[in-house]
Amino acid sequence: MKLCRFQKGHGHPRVGLVNSDSTLIDLSATGIASLSSLLASEDLVSALPTMTDSYPPWLKLSDVTLLPPVEQQEVWAAGVTYLRSKKARMEESDFSASAYDKVYDAPRPEIFFKSMPGKVVGTADTVGIRNDARWNVPEPELALVLSPGGKVVGYTICNDMSSRDIEGENLLYLPQAKIYNRSCAIGPWIRVAATEEEARGWAITIQILDQGKVVFSGETSVGQIKRSFDELAGYLFRSQTFPHGAILSTGTGIVPGDD
Repeated sequence: MKLCRFQKGHGHPRVGLVNSDSTLIDLSATGIASLSSLLASEDLVSALPTMTDSYPPWLKLSDVTLLPPVEQQEVWAAGVTYLRSKKARMEESDFSASAYDKVYDAPRPEIFFKSMPGKVVGTADTVGIRNDARWNVPEPELALVLSPGGKVVGYTICNDMSSRDIEGENLLYLPQAKIYNRSCAIGPWIRVAATEEEARGWAITIQILDQGKVVFSGETSVGQIKRSFDELAGYLFRSQTFPHGAILSTGTGIVPGDD
């Protein structure tokens, strides 16, 4: 099942349940005020079929605009969770190589703040590019959707835009390389009712086009993430509170080159 936020015309954002036949059910018509209230439900999966059976307002996906599936949730990210990411970050900076090498095997993962919800963009929106960087890359990642209690309640896709030359110059520049306007894209929806075992069978792919021509393509598997999802979520919620839940991107296993 796939939850989304959408807008019809110039109306207010609404919550929907996406079907496989390019339609969605308008859950807001059932009285669901927000996506956040659903994600905080103790038994989200069992509640949804009851809602859809009782209230069947259907809309075509082509008639609505999908919004980022984020309301008041902060977006955080984990780093160096794939072996490929560790190697790439060691290659880009001799200065920081030992730190990246150590954190891959360390008990505590790298976790950093990525974006406030208001700066997140959605599917097909324009992402930000730093004008003081020469090597800007998209990083496609699986993102965990977490309840206020830290439970994994769904999954979405995050594009963790990064300025690799800035990060490579000095490890302490990571916030500038990662956190800037429109540097985080999330969507198009949240996949619920999937176990971690199922999610680890998913593939992540990317294509970068220049004037319609593919200049880079890559693929990795979620199964290559070293740490468990509960472990990553558990570290994020240590000494932290997220009253509306949070989004935690799980790191990249695809690293475009500098050309």
